[in-house]
Amino acid sequence: MLLRETVLLNGCSGNFAHSSMIQTDILIIGAGPVGLFTVFEAGLLKLRCHIIDSLAIPGGQLAEIYPKKPIYDIPGFPEVLAGDLIDNLMQQIEPFKPGFTLAERAELLERTENGHWRVTTHKGTVHEAPVVAIAGGLGCFEPRKPPIANIVDFEEKGVEYLVREPEKFRGQRLVIAGGGDSALDWTIYLADIASEITLIHRRSEFRGHLDSVQKVMDMAEQGKIKLLTWAEIVGLRGEGKLEQVEVQQKDRENYWIDTDTFLPLFGLTPKLGPIGNWGLEIEDNAIRVDTRDYGTNLPGVYAIGDVNTYAGKLKLILCGFHEATLMCQSAFSRIYPDKKNVLKYTTVNGVQGF
Repeated sequence: MLLRETVLLNGCSGNFAHSSMIQTDILIIGAGPVGLFTVFEAGLLKLRCHIIDSLAIPGGQLAEIYPKKPIYDIPGFPEVLAGDLIDNLMQQIEPFKPGFTLAERAELLERTENGHWRVTTHKGTVHEAPVVAIAGGLGCFEPRKPPIANIVDFEEKGVEYLVREPEKFRGQRLVIAGGGDSALDWTIYLADIASEITLIHRRSEFRGHLDSVQKVMDMAEQGKIKLLTWAEIVGLRGEGKLEQVEVQQKDRENYWIDTDTFLPLFGLTPKLGPIGNWGLEIEDNAIRVDTRDYGTNLPGVYAIGDVNTYAGKLKLILCGFHEATLMCQSAFSRIYPDKKNVLKYTTVNGVQGF
């Protein structure tokens, strides 16, 4: 029997186990949108779930990196903020009371004598389940930092690699560096929040969506932002906090501009971390799976969402939802080989009827 203590997480009543051994039906590694939706699909099959995540809150990248960023490809939502999507998923899985082990990294995977899987976190919390679903997104992330000698001295003192709360920058003078979607999107979004924005890119062409590029060009022409191309930030200075950045621009001598915050938005570098040492079949920093049920080469271990790879793979949240659905059907058959699983429709029975 699982020993649990109920806690409140983002408005969702969940279970955080404090016993020496946490046991469940499906152990999910990763509390991003795909991991959370897995709880719902498993719940329809009366399977209990427990989730491990290295972040302190559920939601993965959507909650940690860009909670205020709009998402456009979720069925039924012409537009939904990333953070709101996570809130909705937490509400959707609330009836199934999942367990959570948060702020702990899954470190070790071992096969037990009874054929189950045991996962131990870096803090020593032990979990056991007949099925493990790896839904770790792209793995652990580290920001790509520009090669500025003293940049570490100004981290969280005027240098930020992620935009977690846009209101933090209200009325500030911002310098944003980058040429991809992240730099473009945040330039557009923060233009009405910051008092001044300077977007700097080391080339004249951007890598982002054409619509976003055009919006930025229009904003620059209208004087809403300053746009510097063939330029990059090469120096930082300030007393106790960032006050100025040094600009190196083609055909000009280096010069300094005043700023409150420097946002080098060059993306994040994904790493599988300890998962890469679990004996899984790895290809291009992702886990190879069988598309019949998204199982791995380890029986009872599945990989769903951006962490997996197969022919025709698309790294989209909606594809991860599909993978989670098929995985749960396979997990049920593995956990209850002698039971027949009859597919039921929520439109007929309702969630409470399962």
